[in-house]
Amino acid sequence: MLSVLLSLNLSHLGLWASGLILVLGFLKLIHLLLRRQMLARAMDSFPGPPTHWLFGHALEIQKTGSLDKVVSWAHQFPYAHPLWLGQFLGFLNIYEPDYVKAVYSRGDPKAADVYDFFLQWIGKGLLVLHGPKWYEHRKLLTPGFHYDVLKPYVAVFNNSTHAMLDKWEEKAREDKSFDIFCDVGHMALDSLMKCTFGKGNSGLSHRDNSYYLAVSDLTLLMQQRIESFQYHNDFIYWLTPHGRRFLRACQEAHDHTGGHFPQDPTTGSQGSSLAPLGPSGTSAIAEFQPPFRQRMGPQAVTLSAPGPDQVIKERKAALQDEKEQEKIQNQRHLDFLDILLGARDESGIKLSDAELRAEVDTFMFEGHDTTTSGISWFLYCMALYPEHQSRCREEVCEILGDRDSFQWDDLGKMTYLTMCIKESLRLYPPVPQVYRQLSKPVNFVDGRSLPAGSLISLHIYALHRNSSVWPDSEVFDPLRFTPENVATRHPFAFMPFSAGPRNCIGQQFAMNEMKVVTALCLLRFEFALDPLQPPIKMPQLILRSKNGIHLRLKPLHLGSGK
Repeated sequence: MLSVLLSLNLSHLGLWASGLILVLGFLKLIHLLLRRQMLARAMDSFPGPPTHWLFGHALEIQKTGSLDKVVSWAHQFPYAHPLWLGQFLGFLNIYEPDYVKAVYSRGDPKAADVYDFFLQWIGKGLLVLHGPKWYEHRKLLTPGFHYDVLKPYVAVFNNSTHAMLDKWEEKAREDKSFDIFCDVGHMALDSLMKCTFGKGNSGLSHRDNSYYLAVSDLTLLMQQRIESFQYHNDFIYWLTPHGRRFLRACQEAHDHTGGHFPQDPTTGSQGSSLAPLGPSGTSAIAEFQPPFRQRMGPQAVTLSAPGPDQVIKERKAALQDEKEQEKIQNQRHLDFLDILLGARDESGIKLSDAELRAEVDTFMFEGHDTTTSGISWFLYCMALYPEHQSRCREEVCEILGDRDSFQWDDLGKMTYLTMCIKESLRLYPPVPQVYRQLSKPVNFVDGRSLPAGSLISLHIYALHRNSSVWPDSEVFDPLRFTPENVATRHPFAFMPFSAGPRNCIGQQFAMNEMKVVTALCLLRFEFALDPLQPPIKMPQLILRSKNGIHLRLKPLHLGSGK
């Protein structure tokens, strides 16, 4: 009798649970439909390319060549057009300077529909914060990018670049092209480790390499999630193989930078968590090998022993010691972590451990991945346009003289090299697309407007190839960035580091690194294309190449660095 009653109760409970799930699902659908109606109505006055009944424009965006497809849409629809990722997430895609100014001269927050996807990875750092909290963090972090802090980093950039170029000397002896993107990425990460944590000159460890691979996985998975409407809901996403892969890659990245802070997506609590195991009982990281990791070979996925890095805790403990404080103050340069740990607001309040971790994770991602993209595509441009390569080399040879490394004062003398860097950033912006959500209505220059709550996609790649702003926009012409030409151009026409109050806080750090690295590269090698392996542009949060960037290198021995 008891078993019959129990089975009846369980049956009723199951029915109630099923009913509740159906009701919640129905309410969620109503919410999505109402929001879609609001977004669609807001963009009624903006014609755009035809949409798929289910996927919107997502199928076009997922294809190879999607960046240039958007450029063609920009020619067809001046100023802006709707961009739908599925049927429920719609942005106004803008690529005209006056439209960009109307939005980016304000402080509207990042679009939560996209940037909340970052939370599990980098937490609530500057990239995703908004309002008073963003302003507070921005103010605390700004001293870390003062030129007095950046000056000593030039020596760090020199050392890491020389190490990479020595490896390239060996590869160049084989007299065949190779993919430079991975090597540049490891060099940029090595520099960043030294600038962030004060890491020594021993080069990248096995764990550092694992972090680099994890970030490559994460950017790929993030881009796929943004473009795939079925992955937009958190609850559904964490149940999919794609979502579990993302969590495992997050765990590996956290193990590198201080894994005792990650947030559990199911509980929302802070705390250390172990990477889930795969079906075979082994680490799921080892089982999952995206195409990028497969190219690196099986040895690249062998992990170091698991366990959170204690750098932040140890540094905080060390700062309690007066002698250690004096030692840090007297060292050649303060690293980013020292600055974060010493940062206080007017009330003397410091960043919490969770906030520290979020800012370190944000800086680690944005500080190496974007510069990797910028440097790699610049070297591709130099190979593509040898006349500009020669002129840049002549300039840096004259600046360097008989020295083998650059100094802070040299950076301001690199006039032509800087113009070439900016032109490569125009054609190949490291971050091709960014998103905002309007906190108040906006009126555009042509009389059209959008209400508060509308979503904006700034397509930087299309903006930089807008032929109404950039004549012969596909032509590589560094003279676009002479002082005279810059003075007459719209201030929101060139935005490799965004613009307005939420521009990139680390843009000077990035430009300094790009100057040092590219100048040393041009001194050591002549770069040429591999006509059999042209790069295939692919947005993956940052601008990558689907098949790598393969170049031929000829040693010059103008400045060996030895």
